[in-house]
Amino acid sequence: MSVTPRPPAELSTPYPVVDVDVLDRNVRAMAASAAARGLALRPHAKTHKCVQIARRQREAGAKGLTVATIGEAEVFAEAGFTDLFVAYPVWASPARARRLRALAEHASLRIGVDSPEGAVLLADAVRGADVELLVEIDSGHHRSGVRPESAGEVALAAARHGAQVGGVFTFPGHGYTPGRRDEAAADEATALEQAAAALTAVAIEARVRSGGSTPTAAVADPRGLTEMRPGVYVFNDAQQVELGGCGWPDVALTIAATVVSRSGSRVILDAGSKVLGADQPAWATGGGRLPDHPDARVTALSEHHATVVFPAGGPTPRLGEVVRVAPNHVCAAVNLADELVVVSGGREVDRWAVAARGANS
Repeated sequence: MSVTPRPPAELSTPYPVVDVDVLDRNVRAMAASAAARGLALRPHAKTHKCVQIARRQREAGAKGLTVATIGEAEVFAEAGFTDLFVAYPVWASPARARRLRALAEHASLRIGVDSPEGAVLLADAVRGADVELLVEIDSGHHRSGVRPESAGEVALAAARHGAQVGGVFTFPGHGYTPGRRDEAAADEATALEQAAAALTAVAIEARVRSGGSTPTAAVADPRGLTEMRPGVYVFNDAQQVELGGCGWPDVALTIAATVVSRSGSRVILDAGSKVLGADQPAWATGGGRLPDHPDARVTALSEHHATVVFPAGGPTPRLGEVVRVAPNHVCAAVNLADELVVVSGGREVDRWAVAARGANS
């Protein structure tokens, strides 16, 4: 079990703590899992937004990085990462087009697209640059992405305007629902196979079939995919534990928070939604979890308060005690922090900047 470090004199709670030993174990395990199935690993850096963690992933065998925005791509390109996939249907406005062309001078880029109109705009924006487009497919999450059978239409629009089309990608986000992991992974593989066939029908090779998420990574089907893009696995979070994808010893990032008020079995922590994030799916048991107190529940979050209820009659943290809170959605929590306090064996060993914090455009 990880140990909450004593806060340094100059650092007040709340703050995010990363157990580097757990993080490194998570990084190695995912790299080994991908390699064992012959899948390229392109982890999603929007989870950590941190150059030091991206380097660890690359050293463990990651082919490149996935990012959500051009801004994130710019941060990691400046840090020396030269193989980047913006897994998002980028609308190439004039300002974005300029940024993409500048990025392509320093890195090999893949960019997502999910409409013929967007494909034409992107093709014109990046003409002559080292950029490859991937068509986004809706495999069941029903967010962005086209139906698999429509992938050929989007790819052909891009190719006719001079763009390189490398294949297709999807996000099996419905795997973030209890009991749907295997279904989502199967939907993902089927959708990518159908989309690849749609590209083949218009004489475009789907060399890349990219998918994956942390919940579905363990059952990603190499018959349908060539690469996977999990992100949360580096840290894990309360959602992953409640989905059954990991245990508390696998959670590498928690928020150190102080008990500032107490009444019976209810305590108030100084970490609210502006630190933990506000994500709370309907099936979650609360607004986060306390790994060292698994029976406690975060029953309410306001901006600077977390209300935690402990079992009646059991031990309750005292006023001034520092406890660990695992956010529901670690990606959102990291984006709220300037730096990560890195510990090993409960002692601070480093601090890492959240370099791409706020790089949302």
